[in-house]
Amino acid sequence: MTETALEARHLFKVFGKNPKQAVQRLKSGASRTDVQDAGTAAVIDASFTVNKGEIFVIMGLSGSGKSTIIRMLNGLHEITDGTVTIGGDTITGIPASRLREIRRKRVSMVFQHFALLPHRTVAANVAYPLELTGVGKAERLAKANEVLSMVGLDGWGDKLPSELSGGMQQRVGIARALAADTEILLMDEAFSALDPLIRREMQEQLVELQQKLQKTIVFITHDLNEAMFLGDRIAVMRDGRIVQIGTPEDILTDPANDYVEQFVQDVDRARVLTASNVMELPRPIVAETAGPRTALRQMRDAYSSAVYVTGRDRKLVGMVTDRDAVKLVRKGESQLTSVIKPVPQSVHEDEILMNLFVPAVESPLPLAVVDDADRIVGVIPRVTLLAALGPGPGATEEITLPLPPVSHAEIAAVLGEAEAATIAPDASAAEGEVR
Repeated sequence: MTETALEARHLFKVFGKNPKQAVQRLKSGASRTDVQDAGTAAVIDASFTVNKGEIFVIMGLSGSGKSTIIRMLNGLHEITDGTVTIGGDTITGIPASRLREIRRKRVSMVFQHFALLPHRTVAANVAYPLELTGVGKAERLAKANEVLSMVGLDGWGDKLPSELSGGMQQRVGIARALAADTEILLMDEAFSALDPLIRREMQEQLVELQQKLQKTIVFITHDLNEAMFLGDRIAVMRDGRIVQIGTPEDILTDPANDYVEQFVQDVDRARVLTASNVMELPRPIVAETAGPRTALRQMRDAYSSAVYVTGRDRKLVGMVTDRDAVKLVRKGESQLTSVIKPVPQSVHEDEILMNLFVPAVESPLPLAVVDDADRIVGVIPRVTLLAALGPGPGATEEITLPLPPVSHAEIAAVLGEAEAATIAPDASAAEGEVR
């Protein structure tokens, strides 16, 4: 069961002279343009939940309302209508003193332009939230140095922010938020001011930190590739409204409307889709207790030159080639055990596609996909891998075994004429191909 860390229900934010009237008209079906005489509708009827320990990304183009939403989540913007609940406490309409207490204890924020105090050292900047809560100097500086080491800034505590690069300054901002030890971390375009290479490095470091700390993070971005890389779930905004919420795979493979579909056209699919998104049913495959004739039939039906072998609970044991299976039949043997070879390559079901190309090329069979228990859950032919990334000149290529496959005539000889007659007439055209 997932635990809700933050919940937003029917949020509206209107800037202008008559926001309440604008909200009522919006609720009655008026558009953003229709209510401009009453105010500017920045957020319209936005609802979502953020689960404990997840990275929830809110993304959209400039003017979509995403940055307004994140400021509503910690009370920096007053909510025109709707509610925000953090850990069971509603922050809408509460006294300012209570709101400040919730911010100190439950919500930290990392800003786009760092927002560091220029005349304080790096360590003092990181320790600042602890100073506000009355933590002693020695304790808060010790905590600051601990967190600085965590974000890769060990030894930089006595420097001023001006002595650090942009990427390092943003690390200080993240360290300051982590030092506060709050349940929720809000990040508003936190990496957008950084150079592309540093930005990618920061994204990867955030993922590593999240794996260790399991914070609840709400991350704002206009960059879809960043959203896809970081987000456990993504909310896509347009003109103040949330138009779709889903996993990166949901957004990419099942866009809710034409706007989202156009938005995701240029996404680097290789960094988003995983093996489980594109894998096919695991075939050809035989049990470890099967005989060579069974293995040959499986290979024949799949027009394949080898077959995967599984043990108990479908755990991947190895593979057998058609050539070795034919030899066993000719020797009159009934077990495959003596010719089972190790599988040269297999991948976990959560592996992203960009990491599958080399294993796919090196594998003599469609690439085996396994789960945490090493059970085979699917296979990925190279053509399927290429098709998942879009059409290309190599989309019809097949993977062939290094050794020549057993010919149609040889299989006919070992299986018998009656069995051989069931092979499709054009099977010889597929000899040597592993699909």
